[in-house]
Order: sequence, then structure tokens, then C-alpha cells
Amino acid sequence: MKLTKNIRISLYILIPIFLWMISGLFKNENIDEKIETTDLFSVQTSISYAVEYQPLIKLKATSYSETKVDVKAKTSGEVVKIGSIQGNLIKKDEVLCSLGVVELNRTEVKAPFTGYIERIIKPGNFLERGQVCATIIKLDPISFFAGVPEYDINKVRVNQKINLELVTGDKIAGNLTFVSKSASPDTRTFRVGSMIKNPDGFIKDGLTANMSIEIDKVKAHKISPSILLLNDEGKLGIRIIKQDKFAEFIEIIILEDSEEGLWVTGIPETVEIIIQGQGFVEDGQEVITNRI
Repeated sequence: MKLTKNIRISLYILIPIFLWMISGLFKNENIDEKIETTDLFSVQTSISYAVEYQPLIKLKATSYSETKVDVKAKTSGEVVKIGSIQGNLIKKDEVLCSLGVVELNRTEVKAPFTGYIERIIKPGNFLERGQVCATIIKLDPISFFAGVPEYDINKVRVNQKINLELVTGDKIAGNLTFVSKSASPDTRTFRVGSMIKNPDGFIKDGLTANMSIEIDKVKAHKISPSILLLNDEGKLGIRIIKQDKFAEFIEIIILEDSEEGLWVTGIPETVEIIIQGQGFVEDGQEVITNRI
């Protein structure tokens, strides 16, 4: 019984010593491994996951009235009365100008449609046959037109959602109602338009606006501009990690440069991106990755 106790005590002493010796052996082996890998360059990486992104085509647009006509007299005579004044809304068939003439059936010049009076002759003036009594502009609906570059035209189609930010600061949502089939020979852009309801005439003819067209959604990554590189062929891209340890350049397509970062495509939906040290390694080079 006493011997058994002594053996147990000895084992209690020897086992920790043995384990310490073994741990020291493994520790030395790890040190040797680290020494062997000190030639590899260390980079910092991050795993990026693509998310659904709404690309926008951003354009400069201008508002255009649907109709603007000069209403002319059909006979000659002195203007004895006008139906409204410049800037006012006038309804279809309301009298614009009354003439003092013998041809009683032609003494009134009427509005051909409901619109706003841009110009109107003053009473006392004499109108010859065919001269303009008033100019009327129709503002409801009103259309915004812009030019899409030829490299983007295949992404654009009728009924896509658009957002307009007027120079006044007002914002309006709508849809594309027109996409031209022919490019302008001067600008090589395709005219696109959106017809907007404007019952109160709030939107004036000739206003400028920023138009954003919502094209088809895509999977995209948001990255920092600081990690961008140019390869020997002058292509823009980033460096990623392949097979957990090899650096590789991959070209990207920039969708948008936002305040939060660059939205890009052209890379896998899940990818390990080198975010620090990417400029000091080459394609195919084995590296040590420090993932954050």
C-alpha cells in the first residue's frame, strides 16, 4: 500500500515534467516553422460579401412644355378687349382677344386649349390677319428630357423608375415614358424622357434637373478607393486572396462613387480582399494573411 502511494507521488511529479519537456519540444518546432515562413510578406485582408445594389444612371435633364402655340387672328381689326393677362391660366375656348371689325363671326380669338398665357397683345393695338394675338403654353403634363450616353443605352428602357431633383430643390418621382431609337449625331447620346403630371403649373418650362434612372439591380461590393490598383496593362482593380494564401489582381467595374465608398462589380460574390499591403505583392505570390 505504501509503495503504491510512493509510485503515485512519483507519477504526480514526473508527468508534469514530461509534459513540460514535450511542450518545449513542440514549441521549438513551432519556432522553426515561423522561422521558415518569415520570408513571406504579410498583408491585411477582409472578407467582402456582395449585396443587392440599385445602380443609377445620372443625367442632366430639362423640362419641356407639351404644347406652346401662337394664336393668330383670322381677320384684321383693333383689339378692343382681352380675356386675361400675361401669366394667367386660360381655359379652352375662352376669349383671348376681341376685335372691333365688321366680320362679326371673326371678332373673337379663342384659346385652342387650356394653358398659361405667355404673351398677349394689349387693347388698342391693331391686328392684321395672321398676326399673333397671344402665345399660350400648356404645362400639364410636362416632360423632362435628357441624353443617355451610347455605352449606357442598352441598360435603359421605358417604364423604368426615375427620380428628378429640380434646380429649385424639389424632388419628383416618375417613370421613363420615352427612349429614342436614334442617337444625336452631335453628342452621340440618346434622348430619353419622362412625362410628369403638373396640374397646378408648379413646374415651369425650361427648368433644369438632375435625373436618376433606376436600372436593373445587381450584386455589388462596397470598397474603399484606397485599395485600388492599376496593373501593367493599365486596368483598374484590386488584389484578392486565392486558395487562402496567393495574391491575385482582379479587374473591377465601378458602378458608383458614393460618399461611403465605391460600389463595384466584376469580382466573386464572396471574396477575401487585400486591404493593406496590396501594392507590395505580385500575382501568384504566396502571402501571410491577417484577416480583420
